[in-house]
Amino acid sequence: MSTESIRHAAGHFLENETPFHLGEMLTEQSHPVTKTLSQTLEKDTAAGLELLLRVDDDLPPVVDKVITSPEFQKLRTDIYETLRSGSRIFFSGCGATGRLSILLDASHRRFCFKAAAKFPEHRDFFTSLAEQTGAIMTGGDFALIRSVEYFEDYITFGKRQVSDAGLTQNDCLVAISEGGETSSVIGTIHGALDLGCKTHFMFNNPAELLIRKVERSRNVIVDSRVNVLDLAAGPMAVAGSTRMQATTMEHLIAGLAFECALYDFLEERLPESVLQTLVPSRPSPEEGAKHFRRLLECLRLPENIRALAAWVDFEKNIYAASGLITYFPDEYMLDVFTDTTERSPTFMIPPFRSTLEPENPVSWAFVKDPLRETDAAWRNILGHEPRCIAWTPEDYRTMGAAERIIANPPKIDRQRLSTYCIGNEPDASRTAVIPNVAVAFLVGLETAHLASGDEWYRAFDRISTGFEKRAVVLFGSQRPHANPLEEICFIETEEHSSPLEVFTHLAVKLALNNVSTAVMGKLGRLNGNWMAHVDASNKKLIDRSIRLVSELANVDYKTACYALFESLDELSKLPEGSRKTISPAAYTVKKLA
Repeated sequence: MSTESIRHAAGHFLENETPFHLGEMLTEQSHPVTKTLSQTLEKDTAAGLELLLRVDDDLPPVVDKVITSPEFQKLRTDIYETLRSGSRIFFSGCGATGRLSILLDASHRRFCFKAAAKFPEHRDFFTSLAEQTGAIMTGGDFALIRSVEYFEDYITFGKRQVSDAGLTQNDCLVAISEGGETSSVIGTIHGALDLGCKTHFMFNNPAELLIRKVERSRNVIVDSRVNVLDLAAGPMAVAGSTRMQATTMEHLIAGLAFECALYDFLEERLPESVLQTLVPSRPSPEEGAKHFRRLLECLRLPENIRALAAWVDFEKNIYAASGLITYFPDEYMLDVFTDTTERSPTFMIPPFRSTLEPENPVSWAFVKDPLRETDAAWRNILGHEPRCIAWTPEDYRTMGAAERIIANPPKIDRQRLSTYCIGNEPDASRTAVIPNVAVAFLVGLETAHLASGDEWYRAFDRISTGFEKRAVVLFGSQRPHANPLEEICFIETEEHSSPLEVFTHLAVKLALNNVSTAVMGKLGRLNGNWMAHVDASNKKLIDRSIRLVSELANVDYKTACYALFESLDELSKLPEGSRKTISPAAYTVKKLA
């Protein structure tokens, strides 16, 4: 691009993309508790983790308020009535909330599949019940493994995904957006309203702020047909990193509402003996809030802080030596997947690599299923055949997409998803450099896999043979008696069984989020509590990058904007593999400095 074209593009963003200037949003601001996060992590890993975990104290008071609200009760009631009518509950989201939507759907399906296996006389009932949830992630299921650039900027894309999912007027949509302003998620709301669905919208910025500042948000928040759940609890531990507190809050609230409604439904349909076996205690929002507080307290136990710090230092030392880690989970594969996928756009490190991209850098962390080949692994993770997008250029044109998308539609179909080898096929790229580590990731009763003769462990033993080192991360209430692997850490957690295993998933999420954030902080990817390395792959991230440049280079927003667009042009001339690992924001700060 010429200098004039670059200035025109920057000027257009300044003048015409103000709906994406989001600096006033709480989720985009710096939290006072973690202002010295990167400096603290550099000196003392455990102290840095304690800072990160302190921010979660903002959540319980908001949880108490939300679960007693009429909006929460309506969400619970609508889910219950939808289940009773035989219709479907869809969760929709983008990025972290898209992965949360998939996790909620997959957790429900896993519960149903296990129940059908335990009580074969009720197999037909549970098989049918499994199909009563669905997930709509911006960019389709492909976006679980790799973010799809610019998709979240289009309301029309969200509406189209609702249509593709086949929602009807009897279905229920629970739209989840950390900031409350994601265009594609708002598009799913419009699509659901057009069909006459029961529609809910949860987010983590004050509703009154969104109504005042963001027109696309205002249009749905003030619509009387939309049940609005305002979960605002303040800034994130890392400015703008909504994969942390925002998504934790959304997982808790959506999970509690669903579990309570599901129990009410099952109570009507199953013999008491069956129900008591599957769900030993009736879920309640109040007990859920208490258990969430205990979970936060548990993670801060001195022994757990030491364990998390050991995990951080282990990962940091591997990556600092240009090494690779491959995680091998069992039932919590989707949880590990979510965290490792989100590291790439958050900290601008290599994303997962397709077999069609051998020239691209290898991702620092990866996830594989030791029991299944790739296609079967995808089906096991999701609980169904992956639902990907194969829209044509004409589809994109009809939806008003930019010319660059029409001319070069993203390759995010089912066939492309299969080129990410998450199964037990050999993958020489994971052992091509030293150090490399195969890490078993076992949660709760899964620690029994470490016993000799276990099928899962035999599979892990085979697939990890070529690795330089083998180790294990453990979660549970008790350490296993036998452990043939080097223990990176043992995270002590309470046992709390429920249909969606909400609190076990939250324990794993909180640990992973804080560990990966601390690792990146120790590797210089944070500046204070700002993401020093951030992508600029959509309009929201362009705005965040501009604000980051303004903050770190001490220039005004306009100057930072022009400088960032110059950098974007310069970086566009690099090979794709290199471009994907250079943060335009960090590049711009360095230039200005």
